[in-house]
Formats: sequence, structure tokens, C-alpha cells
Amino acid sequence: MKRSLTILRWIAAPAMALAFATVALCAEEGGSSAEQTAGEVFKWIHFIILAGVAYWLFQKVLPPVFRRNADKISDSITKATAAKAEAEQKLRAAAAKLASLEQEVAHFRAQAQNEAAAELERLRGMTKTDLEKVSIAAQAEVEAAERAARVELRALAAKLAVDGAESLVARQMTPAVQEAMINSFVQSLQGRPN
Repeated sequence: MKRSLTILRWIAAPAMALAFATVALCAEEGGSSAEQTAGEVFKWIHFIILAGVAYWLFQKVLPPVFRRNADKISDSITKATAAKAEAEQKLRAAAAKLASLEQEVAHFRAQAQNEAAAELERLRGMTKTDLEKVSIAAQAEVEAAERAARVELRALAAKLAVDGAESLVARQMTPAVQEAMINSFVQSLQGRPN
């Protein structure tokens, strides 16, 4: 406030002096030229006043506006610098990961090959065990089928033998042979005690 008053004094004093000098000059010359000169003096006074107001505006009002704007720009620059540093850090981390990525891929590839070999060996063992089980089961089925076939063959042989004996007996059995057999049976019964 003190400074603006000082500035106004510096501006007002010469403006007043110029105004009085112009009025005095016009009064000496007289008439219409005095009016014309007075108009110029007032124009200059207005100019000086406007220049003083503009100077005061640039000294008092605009610096805080410019300072706030500069602070905003400074904050933006600070934030941008922090974001840039963070992005560079992420870039370095990504580059380090990328560099170790080949080693990780090689490690995963070797691990996958080891696991595949172990799985293959496990499958071979299971296949061998399954083949043995199937072989044992097939052998048991063959033996069971063989036993069933033998039993069936014996039954068929017995039936054929009975059929053959029956047909032989039927051919050899005449009414005379039948009567002789019945008599023989009856005699065997008579000799037995009841």
C-alpha cells in the first residue's frame, strides 16, 4: 500500500505540474488556441493517469496472479518429474525382468523336459504293470475256458458213451435176453433175506 501511494505521488506530481504549465501557457496565448492546448494537456493528464493505473495494476494485482500461475506450473513440473522418475524406474525393472526372462524360459524348459521324462517313465511303468495284469488275466481266462471246455468235453464224452452203450444195449437186447435178465434178477432176489 505504501509503495502504491509513493508511485501515485510520483505520477500525480508531474501530471499536476504539466497541467498548471499548460493552463498558464494557454492563458498567455488567449482564445481558441488556449482551448486546443488545454485539450491536449487534459489528454496528457489522462494518459499519465492511465499509465499510472496500468503501472499500479502490473505492480500490485498481476504479480500474485503470475506467482500463482508460476506455482501451478512448478507443481506440474514437479509432478511430471516424479512421474518420469517412476516411469524410468519401471522401465529399468522391466528391462531387468526381460534380461532374466531368457534364463527363466531356459529353466522352465529344462523343468518341463525333466517332468516329461519322469511322466514318460511313469507311463512306461504303468503300461508294463497293466500288460502284466492283462497277461495274467488273459492266462486265467484261458485256463478257465480250458477247464470249462474239459468239463464240457467230459460231459459230452459221457453222454456219447451212454448213448453208444444204450444203442449197443438196444441192439443186443432181444426178447430172449430180456427174459433171461429178468429171471436172473428174480433169482437173485429170492436168495436174499427180506
